[in-house]
Amino acid sequence: MRAAELFDLNGQVALVTGASSGLGRRFAHVLAANGAKVVLAARRREKLEELVREIEGEGGSALAVASDVTDKASVAAAFDAAEARFGTVTILINNAGIAPAGPAISLQDDLWRQVMATNLDAAFFVAQAAAERMAKAETGGAIVNIASVLGFAVSKGTAPYATSKAALIHLTKALALEWARYRIRVNAIAPGWFLTEINRDFLESTAGEAIVKHNPMRRFGEEGDLDGALLYLASRASAYVSGTTVTVDGGQVLAGGG
Repeated sequence: MRAAELFDLNGQVALVTGASSGLGRRFAHVLAANGAKVVLAARRREKLEELVREIEGEGGSALAVASDVTDKASVAAAFDAAEARFGTVTILINNAGIAPAGPAISLQDDLWRQVMATNLDAAFFVAQAAAERMAKAETGGAIVNIASVLGFAVSKGTAPYATSKAALIHLTKALALEWARYRIRVNAIAPGWFLTEINRDFLESTAGEAIVKHNPMRRFGEEGDLDGALLYLASRASAYVSGTTVTVDGGQVLAGGG
């Protein structure tokens, strides 16, 4: 089979959480460019509408849905809107997340809970909503959780984020085991350090300078570096792959650091 056929997403409906900026915005463009109808979910509708115009201008199909992943009713409404417009969601990119930085010794309870509610709890409940609908429609599908190299190796000042991503990696395995019977594959991508809206302050600090010097490739991830992993896990190219986490970090974990 030709590569273009192997990674073709025509006929698929993809929902991307956290689609209004950063990695999620890029994921939406890549999925649409390869044939998927893309549902863009995030809280900032104006950003989503702008992205819809970009995707449609490139010949793709997209729908903007204002949604809060920490609100189960809002999540259900997003899937309802997707089904009404395009049909059952068959690809979920669980990308929404927050990454506050600071010393663990002074971390406030509410910030810890906010990180877990967004990065872990919401990831599970959004995946559950997708799986329920895929199973009912008997479509099968692919769920891709966006984890982090900090789920394998930590850095100072990232305790809640690193903990949530380590849990997400293990959750990916648990869901893959349970949902294989429905032909639902659950995998994850663990990006290294990519400069995005949520981590810019941290990566542009002296701590960020130390991280990039420690990376074997001596750079942060660049736009496009995750495209291959995303398409692999979302498409038939990984038809017999489930419970796997693909690390895309320039070798940073191998060098002993997060």
